[in-house]
Amino acid sequence: MRASNFVSFLTVQGFFIGIVFGILKSTSPENFLGLVILISAFFYLFAHMCVAMYFQTLGVKGQTFPKQVHEHNLDFFVREINKREQFIDAFYIHKSELLDDSERKQAHE
Repeated sequence: MRASNFVSFLTVQGFFIGIVFGILKSTSPENFLGLVILISAFFYLFAHMCVAMYFQTLGVKGQTFPKQVHEHNLDFFVREINKREQFIDAFYIHKSELLDDSERKQAHE
């Protein structure tokens, strides 16, 4: 789950909890609105604190992509695939020549 999705999810949960708490505890519409906003803001800030702590403890470090190693490996794989294709092509050409020879022999008989 992305961080923005987590923050949005907890904020919406806080809004609904604020509505329920406001209905149960408020005596006026201003008090109800204040409770909903206060509880939603608390959940919003709490979600940001959770995301910040998560990313802080995650230990994400900048790493360089080993481009030279990957290019070398990919070049090796391309050469190997080309060798195998040439081998397969040579096999099928040889096989088709053998079939042509056997067909010619059958035609002469």
